Amino acid sequence: MSMIDRLIERPAKWLAGGKGQDEMVLSSRIRLARNLERVPFTNSADEATLTKVREDVEGAVKECFSMKGSLVIGVSDLDDVDRNILVERHLISQEMAKSSHTRSLVVQKDERLSVMINEEDHLRIQSIESGLSVGKAYKRIDKLDNELDEHLRYAFNEKFGYLTACPTNVGTGLRVSVMLHLPGLVHNKDIGRVIDGLRNMKLTVRGIYGEGSEFMGNLFQISNSITLGLSETDTVSNLEGHVKKVLDFEKKARELLLKKARTLLEDRIWRAYGILRSARLLSSKEAMSLISAVRMGVGLGIITDISLPVLNELLIMIRPMHLQKLHGRLMNPEERDRVRADFIRARLDRNEKEA
Repeated sequence: MSMIDRLIERPAKWLAGGKGQDEMVLSSRIRLARNLERVPFTNSADEATLTKVREDVEGAVKECFSMKGSLVIGVSDLDDVDRNILVERHLISQEMAKSSHTRSLVVQKDERLSVMINEEDHLRIQSIESGLSVGKAYKRIDKLDNELDEHLRYAFNEKFGYLTACPTNVGTGLRVSVMLHLPGLVHNKDIGRVIDGLRNMKLTVRGIYGEGSEFMGNLFQISNSITLGLSETDTVSNLEGHVKKVLDFEKKARELLLKKARTLLEDRIWRAYGILRSARLLSSKEAMSLISAVRMGVGLGIITDISLPVLNELLIMIRPMHLQKLHGRLMNPEERDRVRADFIRARLDRNEKEA
């Protein structure tokens, strides 16, 4: 069994969801950008240097208690399908998947902690948790960062902080991202105003797979864009505060929908559930939209016989590369649409039997 097979045989831990706002907050993620002292950045280093970086960092990660029993995956040794499975699971960036130099990923079996090696920076350390858990994610990544600091010499400047390949990451090297589900704001056409407000506060709003990805399934990734001049804890608390304000806007949008058009809203939700249970062809975009409607139905208490972990799992498992990996072959778009619909029906049937 390959490393990728071992990953996809079970859902990532952060997909398990939980209670309360986890319907509106899919995940909280923190990344730290780090580079090795006196070593050229990834984009200007030769292959021999990057090979040495990979060996040194992999060795250091293996010494960390936080990463005990983790998987080491040679990203540069994978085919396109397997590399993009890691993208779909939010373990590596699209840029890392497309790169040609030597690179690797060290990831906990539950996928909550991972280290990308030779991405834009020598190390991109990641912690991801379900729901609004930025504090928890920060504690985990800070512990791992401290452990790595005992084995590696980071590029650090007393005036500027951690030195990174991209100037926007200089300072703490910290990126805090929260994935929000905002169908109420989208339906009421208030999402544009909210996004503009966030950007005016120097926050970044992106699609489900980060920079350059489209908004699908009413999912929006909000993250900080400033890493210089703020402490790590201030950055975490500031973003969490802004996220809570957005959640308040979303709640009010939903309350307005229930007050003014409850029957239409319920019809949309149940119609989406019915299509997922019976459709024979579903594109990624349509499936994500339908899952979003059902997800809101769960959050509003309209649908009670399906759990958030099942919906979270579907968001990952219906992606193109996962479907092809599960079936062991490449497929054209129409075949993927058929297999996607089959997978969703089977998973919802299993959910019904498990209930």
